[in-house]
Amino acid sequence: MAIERTFSMIKPDATARNLTGAINAKIEASGLKIIAQKRVHWSTGHAQKFYEVHKARPFYNDLVKFMTSGPIVLQVLEGENAIKKYRDVMGATDPAKAEAGTIRKEFAENIERNSAHGSDSVENAAAEIALNFAGFEIVG
Repeated sequence: MAIERTFSMIKPDATARNLTGAINAKIEASGLKIIAQKRVHWSTGHAQKFYEVHKARPFYNDLVKFMTSGPIVLQVLEGENAIKKYRDVMGATDPAKAEAGTIRKEFAENIERNSAHGSDSVENAAAEIALNFAGFEIVG
């Protein structure tokens, strides 16, 4: 099994309801380590850059507005097959389809306000970590 790093974000809907600790507990219970974490408030420009891949989609402007509506928690997670493991811990994007015990099943309000984001590939994890933790040395 490969030790990987992945990017995690606790979204504004979850931070507004003080769920950071509960989400972190689920992450750590899965065997993943939180090796970097910071609470920030994204600028519109940063949110636009992060979600640039969705720029042509009809939900893009609402997504940027939501992601800049309050503080978020950015994390780097590390562990065996971290990308897949964290995606399993988060659950399906639509909380109505997420399995019991997952972050989104337990904490998401709806498909748009689904409490968490996680990288979907090694390449995206590296890019998302670089964008959000530039200038920081991340040690495991």
